[in-house]
Amino acid sequence: MSEYIVIGTIIAAFAVAAVLSYFFTPPVKNFAHKVGAIDVPKDARRMHKKPIPRLGGLAIYGGFLCSILIFGQLDETMLCVLLGAAIIVALGIFDDVLALGAKLKFVVQIVAAAIPVCIGDLQIGLFTNLNPLSDTPFVHLGILAVPVTIIWIVGITNAVNLIDGLDGLAVGVSSIAAITMLAVALLTGNMPIAITMAALAGACIGFMPYNLNPAKIFMGDTGSTFLGYMLATVSIMGLFKFYAVISFAVPFLILGLPIFDTANAIIRRVAAGRSPMSPDRGHVHHKLIDMGFNQKQAVAILYAISATLGLTAVVLTSSGEVKAIVLLLAVLAAILVGACIIYGAEHWSKHASENKEDKDDE
Repeated sequence: MSEYIVIGTIIAAFAVAAVLSYFFTPPVKNFAHKVGAIDVPKDARRMHKKPIPRLGGLAIYGGFLCSILIFGQLDETMLCVLLGAAIIVALGIFDDVLALGAKLKFVVQIVAAAIPVCIGDLQIGLFTNLNPLSDTPFVHLGILAVPVTIIWIVGITNAVNLIDGLDGLAVGVSSIAAITMLAVALLTGNMPIAITMAALAGACIGFMPYNLNPAKIFMGDTGSTFLGYMLATVSIMGLFKFYAVISFAVPFLILGLPIFDTANAIIRRVAAGRSPMSPDRGHVHHKLIDMGFNQKQAVAILYAISATLGLTAVVLTSSGEVKAIVLLLAVLAAILVGACIIYGAEHWSKHASENKEDKDDE
């Protein structure tokens, strides 16, 4: 396949997915109203003030699926991924309409993840060896490959779902992640993955005008879990497969924001003696809002963080090993400093507010 045909196919896959997703959204919005898939603000976690229809992810899924069926290379592994994605979307639809229990959703997600892992042989077979004293660059997971891969897929599926708390946040972060994976796939010569990510990015971009603040429709669990599932599975196909010492870091950088937010949420909830799956108002986007940023500003900040991590992942893919490791350490240090600033500023803001209230009471 010539270079021009490849680029043309990637552009076409992106454009078709974007156009279809855009035009699918209005009828999906009407359908959401008919079936009662409406997000009503009930607590402080919700940022919107009026009821807004969910199920927007159905338009994203439709645009992506049509594009990938036209332009994608549908081998056994990809067909298994698409089957698992269909299960995730069906689960999301029922959840957006009926509000299913967390345990049931978790079980179905495991089943959806197991299909490409066990049938399509989609597995993380190697991990970068983090032992600097070892001469072996990789660690073979052996029998642990199946559970580790399923944990990765289910974890990222839920991580993207957890950051879907502000208008346009999850769809924008997913777009950035998909475009980054597209770039990495091009650099490593993986054209099927490049086409798949072009279709996914296009579907996200087509939906975005309806989802940016003020949102006219939410993607719901239908969209956020579908995007998380696709990013997780395709990252295994396209990122854990190229053999470099920093290959392990690339997918973690691309999906760094949802991974960090989810890990922080689990630690926070367990430390408070609550279930890791219990909802709260402690996510990164909530903290930015509490610091005084409005929704658009908070989303822009998180877009910038995701884009920086994505650019770093692309540079890591194309750089020499020493430069890549130095860059990775620098980025991790910057992330740590940024996290300290955000959490420190929030603590200072709360402390200042409490002092002001105490003075007012005197």
